[in-house]
Amino acid sequence: MTATEHTPQPPGERPGEPPSAAPPAAGTPAPGLGFLREPGKLFALSLTVLRAVFRRPFQFREFVEQFWFIASVTILPAALVSIPFGAVIALQVGSLTSQISAQSFTGAASVLVNIQQASPLIVALLISGAAGSAICADLGSRTIREELDAMEVMGVSPIQRLVVPRVLATVCVAVLLNGMVSVVGTLGGYFFNVVLQDGTPGAYLASFSALAQLPDLYISEIKALVFGFIAGIVASYRGLNPRGGPKGVGDAVNQSVVITFLLLFFVNMVLTGIYLQLVPPKGV
Repeated sequence: MTATEHTPQPPGERPGEPPSAAPPAAGTPAPGLGFLREPGKLFALSLTVLRAVFRRPFQFREFVEQFWFIASVTILPAALVSIPFGAVIALQVGSLTSQISAQSFTGAASVLVNIQQASPLIVALLISGAAGSAICADLGSRTIREELDAMEVMGVSPIQRLVVPRVLATVCVAVLLNGMVSVVGTLGGYFFNVVLQDGTPGAYLASFSALAQLPDLYISEIKALVFGFIAGIVASYRGLNPRGGPKGVGDAVNQSVVITFLLLFFVNMVLTGIYLQLVPPKGV
């Protein structure tokens, strides 16, 4: 009888056991931390954009074109959406205050909710849905056509040339548009409360002036600025990293809108909590 030939086993493995997995390559995230890769890349892009803002040359013409485009597609929808938002808030608050015999505080409650919460979110959602999707589709189409690779070969930074003007445009439009939405929403709430719920115009304005303060407007503009930056960064990041050709560009657009919505509501909760802890409420 011939002796059975055995294949030598690698050290550390027993006969009959499957070979052990190869050790992870250098630079590979540890198991269980892969979900941090995309947020890390998004945060790195944010820092890169912030640094590139102060570099020269600044693409002023691209900034103006993007600013005009974003403003043109968001001004009218924002004004139309802010009216029913202000009306719903005023009607709901007016109904609640009438039940507890506190009609004199209707103006303060409805206007403060509209300025602090509704206006920044309306602006951010519209910019993300209208302008952010266009930015993501534009950058995604350039990426799959390898235009960005060609720019890098020629020594032109795609971040400074394309991303920075778009992000700055979304931030500026969000801050300016937030003021308009606040005014339109406040006027809409005033009209519906006074006309439909027989509210007193003097009490509506007096309660607002008694409880409102300048930090309420400051936090509204800060939220608009942060939300505009988030919308621009997320849209640019997904546009720079599409997967699967033209179909991947469409998927990236949908993902950018969904991711932006989730981040907006989370960041809004954080900013609101910080504001309520730092700024004391104004007494009557």
